[in-house]
Amino acid sequence: MQSKEERFLARESKQSHYDKRLKKQIVQEVESGLPRKEAIRLYNLGQSTLDSWMRDFGSPNYLENLKRRTYTGLEKRTIVTAIEQGLLTIQEAKIAYNIKTDKVIRNWITQYKSEKVELCIGNSSIMGNKTTPRKEPEKESLEKALKEAELKIKALNTLIDVAEEQLKIDIRKKSGAKQS
Repeated sequence: MQSKEERFLARESKQSHYDKRLKKQIVQEVESGLPRKEAIRLYNLGQSTLDSWMRDFGSPNYLENLKRRTYTGLEKRTIVTAIEQGLLTIQEAKIAYNIKTDKVIRNWITQYKSEKVELCIGNSSIMGNKTTPRKEPEKESLEKALKEAELKIKALNTLIDVAEEQLKIDIRKKSGAKQS
């Protein structure tokens, strides 16, 4: 004859349901460090079954860590700017902002660098010509206009990010969106 503990640990058949106490015990073991693959193997579970139990019976702290955090455009731009200015490394930003992988940050860097490509091309042609000590007035005015344009673009991007965050709407058109 089985003890009360043994009865809830075993299923009578493949079609019978797991006891709720067993579900909670398995969830607690996974939260305590048992790898999910090992729990699946030990208890003969399916991946989706364990995922469901983790959602249903997981501790609030564990569930909070499972949620995917979304970052606003302003937050992304702030993180990228800090990295580009050398204030943070990618690893430090990952830890400071609780970002799961380096790849996410690298994608943001690529995304925001594409905004600056045209500006960089314009700057490199002006900066490459340092042979003349005195600049022509036309070049000076072009450089000044370029710097103003860069500031305006940065200000507009920041303004759009803040507006999107506060109004909770997408202002920028997504690439590849169908036009009617």
